[in-house]
Amino acid sequence: MRRQLLAAVLLLIAPALQAQDAYPVKPVTMIAPFPPGGIADIVGRPLAASMEKTLKQPVLVVNRTGAGGAVGTTAAARAAPDGYTILMSLSSISIFPVSDPINGKPAPYQLTDFAPIALVTADPTILVVSADGPYKTIHEFIASARAFPGRMNYSSSGVYGTLHVAMEMFANAAGIKLFHVPYQGGGPAAAALLGGQVHALASGPGAVAGQIKGGKMRALAGWGDQRLPAMPELPTFKELGYKDVEFYIWSGVFVPAATPAPIIQRLRDAVRAAVADPQFKGAMDKVQTPVAYLDAPEFRTFLARDAARLKVAVEKIGKVEEK
Repeated sequence: MRRQLLAAVLLLIAPALQAQDAYPVKPVTMIAPFPPGGIADIVGRPLAASMEKTLKQPVLVVNRTGAGGAVGTTAAARAAPDGYTILMSLSSISIFPVSDPINGKPAPYQLTDFAPIALVTADPTILVVSADGPYKTIHEFIASARAFPGRMNYSSSGVYGTLHVAMEMFANAAGIKLFHVPYQGGGPAAAALLGGQVHALASGPGAVAGQIKGGKMRALAGWGDQRLPAMPELPTFKELGYKDVEFYIWSGVFVPAATPAPIIQRLRDAVRAAVADPQFKGAMDKVQTPVAYLDAPEFRTFLARDAARLKVAVEKIGKVEEK
């Protein structure tokens, strides 16, 4: 009887085990929850191309935008846990489970809805202004903001998005009031600065490196704990005396939490190989974005620490009336 029962169980689970062993047998979709031109897209597309070499299937990047990244992230959380939908997320993944309840709304997802695969990059944010504008230093920018409270504005990737939280951390520490103009992603936010619609932008270096090099944007300060090797002349807020102003835009790969362990391992292996691929490294070098790879166990620890810090920052911002 026991043998018959065991045989019946094996017959039931064998197809699922075979499917996991064969994974992937069709294209994989990578959701980037921001428009083209931002860090998730800049990192996600070359990473997907390199992952294809290991997975032997296309990895298709889909920009699913809205609500500062919450729409695409929520879609990934609710996707079938079969490895065919993965998420290229930024640090904003930690923000919405905190910010929505502050505003009286149910959280769209929880961090526990995801299984981390790997951290890919982690860049300190930098503050940029138009190169033909009046601000040559961060001191001039702060002085102007104090002289005209609430009249100087900045663009961001959306309400409570990474760029919004970073800028408000700085504004709170400097004791200034800025006017926030949210867009649907880092790309449109940068375009707003280039178009003269806003005075400033907090951005990942990779998303604006070309504009700085081309003389269209000027960097004033950075949110890192030390100066960027690619921009050694750029001071940090920390060295300027703002010790609580530290923020990193990191990018990482996630899957729904219930994804089977063999599929998670296959994706971990694919990302590990991809970040070591010269093609991917070359793409990151081109946009001055250093690879900061952490495998799933280390990434989980990193994520918990970063989420705790961002929770404090978002609670300081408090409720935001969306216009």
